Amino acid sequence: MRVFVTGASGFIGSAVVRELLASGHQVLGLARSDTAAAALAAAGAEVHRGALEDLDSLRSGAVSSDGVIHLAFIHDFSDYAGAMQADLCAVETIGAALEGSGKPFVITSGTLMLTYFLSPGRPGTEKDVAPADSLAPRIAAENAALALAMHGVRSSVVRLSPSVHGEGEHGFVPGIINIARAKGVSGYIGDGSNRWPAVHRLDAAHLFCLALEQAPAGAVLHGVADEGVPVRTIAEVIGHHLDLPVVSISAEDAGEHFGWLSLPLSADNPASSTFTRELLGWRPVHPALIPDLEEGHYFKNER
Repeated sequence: MRVFVTGASGFIGSAVVRELLASGHQVLGLARSDTAAAALAAAGAEVHRGALEDLDSLRSGAVSSDGVIHLAFIHDFSDYAGAMQADLCAVETIGAALEGSGKPFVITSGTLMLTYFLSPGRPGTEKDVAPADSLAPRIAAENAALALAMHGVRSSVVRLSPSVHGEGEHGFVPGIINIARAKGVSGYIGDGSNRWPAVHRLDAAHLFCLALEQAPAGAVLHGVADEGVPVRTIAEVIGHHLDLPVVSISAEDAGEHFGWLSLPLSADNPASSTFTRELLGWRPVHPALIPDLEEGHYFKNER
């Protein structure tokens, strides 16, 4: 299968590209820079120059392929509404190009959206759907993708854990580590009992490949290996490796201490992947979050 991949040179996308190539697929990777293009070519992928905001490039990439995996997202938290709108436009553009083709179209969402409408404490499942008036982030793109199942597209959604971890990550966990270094303490909010699901990026990459190959139209899948790791446990491991005290930060002081990370760090987001495992036979085999942190690679260099 010739697969068009957006976000193909990113932390998760580069792993997806390797997984697809190892499974015998051809990859057409979206690249907005010379650096990204060189990385894709070196991996053995064909390069498609363009950007998430370049809708013509998305359209042509989708039309020339047998399936699409959409991973790209503009990680600008100063204009998150704009980033979500760009994501929605990308999904709508690719979806329109695929209508009536029966081709697979896998998009990326996140389990954190479940905290906007689920009862506190209950693990979210793939069957949980946001109400029509929900303000959950990325829900519009998720709904747009799922609606394509009624228009001849084998669309599916992979909701990723907030912690997609592994060597080379530059997301939430490195952000928390950098804050601990800067503040001189490894903090958590309140009693730290709130939970984050997590998945190793190589297990996530395998899930995207399985979704492309097997997921039925309209499927929601969860990229979750650890159902819920207490945030305090994460802080304790960080404190141990940095030789820093582990302290509770009050909810009132969380914004000043953690900045934008205070919102995800305060969320209780347990999530299940039971349905995903049963449907696709997906079995995470790479290290869980805490063992991955204990390996030490997160602490080798300041970021």
